[in-house]
Amino acid sequence: MTEPTLVFLHALGASASEWAQVSQALPDYDCVPLDLPGFGAAAEAGYADVGVMADWLADDIRNRGLTSCILIGHSMGGKIVTLVAARAAAGEAGLSGVIGVVLVAASPPAPEPMDEDRRAEMIGWFKTGQPTPENAAAFVDANSASRLAPSLREAAIDDVRRSSREAWLGWLERGSLEDWRDRAGTISIPALILAGSEDGDLGEDAQRRLNLPHYPTGEMRVVEGAAHLIPYEQPEALASLIDAHVRTTLSTMLPPSFLKLVDSDRVSRRTRAAMLDRTRPLPAATGWTTEQRETAQALIAQILPDAGKDGGLTDRILTGVAGGGGDGWRFADLPPDHEAWRRGFQTLMAEDFPALKPAARQALLERVTTGSVGAEGDATRLSPAQMALWFEDARAEVARVWMSLPATMAEIRYDGFAIGGDGPRKQGYTRTGADDTEAWQTDRERTA
Repeated sequence: MTEPTLVFLHALGASASEWAQVSQALPDYDCVPLDLPGFGAAAEAGYADVGVMADWLADDIRNRGLTSCILIGHSMGGKIVTLVAARAAAGEAGLSGVIGVVLVAASPPAPEPMDEDRRAEMIGWFKTGQPTPENAAAFVDANSASRLAPSLREAAIDDVRRSSREAWLGWLERGSLEDWRDRAGTISIPALILAGSEDGDLGEDAQRRLNLPHYPTGEMRVVEGAAHLIPYEQPEALASLIDAHVRTTLSTMLPPSFLKLVDSDRVSRRTRAAMLDRTRPLPAATGWTTEQRETAQALIAQILPDAGKDGGLTDRILTGVAGGGGDGWRFADLPPDHEAWRRGFQTLMAEDFPALKPAARQALLERVTTGSVGAEGDATRLSPAQMALWFEDARAEVARVWMSLPATMAEIRYDGFAIGGDGPRKQGYTRTGADDTEAWQTDRERTA
């Protein structure tokens, strides 16, 4: 699979050109910096409100047919990125390729914090026309930790001056004050949230309070030597952080042909959202000790040698067990799942299971299946008979969760989820014979 496309949105009073240095430092990626309506080359479009800008970005992603992309939003652009990411996480068709987010000194879904005297001053610059060179320079300098290099400073000043008056005023008077927190909600897409060390209103504190809560697995980083204009001030450091974040999202990518099926009208929005959610990392499983988690990972790796090394799979299984979201049944001779798994791990830990070589682990688990491993009368462990039952249940749970992952479905060419979308008529299958595939199926090769 190819590297994901990087889609950039700029700040208030800027344009796509603010990303030039960052793009140059990311030569391995297809970088797509966009001019938001009312700014840069799109200045004549005038003001587009927050909802319209979010629709515009979503449509751009669809029109480009992006099957894997990272959305990167600076300041004003960050609010738009978050709203589109929320729609992608909720299963909106055409946005399934959004696999990551980078927020750069981003405006939050909540009303943007800003000193009201400064807001009034900035509104005054455009109240009767375009700002003077001095006003535009004051804006650029106030948002930089130190004065930019002459060519960069002049470019930033020019961007401010060519901004649409309607777009500038619309954002300051309305868009930045709109409250979209409920619509944004909680977003499972991996996010990197950045703040300049010398930023004011949208610095680290504001990012932690107003943006990070929307991203449960989000990572917060501070860029030293920068205020608000990070793409101009620290482009190489910013590019390095973006690259590192992209690398963490690669495991969530799906093959393009499979993703197009997920994104098709054969799949309901609810199903799409559930499937895509399973591609994204969970917070580390809670309620388990380090030793229990290590035992779980070793056990899963023994059950699924090709997939069990994935710590994300371990977290997904342990989170499900702890939350009671298993397969809906248990053996009558076992305690409830969370207790059974805890005691099963303790029984394996007593045999030093995590430290064993794979062959020794295999031999121990074979003894478990014959009812030869366990402890009678020990409330912290399972009896030999219980261990045999628990290991049978554990194998089934590991296989069930692994099979539920879209990456697994793509690998084995399973398409049974694509039986009907949100319309009144569910398409289903018309051909049901062995090796008799239909035109919509992604894999038309005959299989043994």
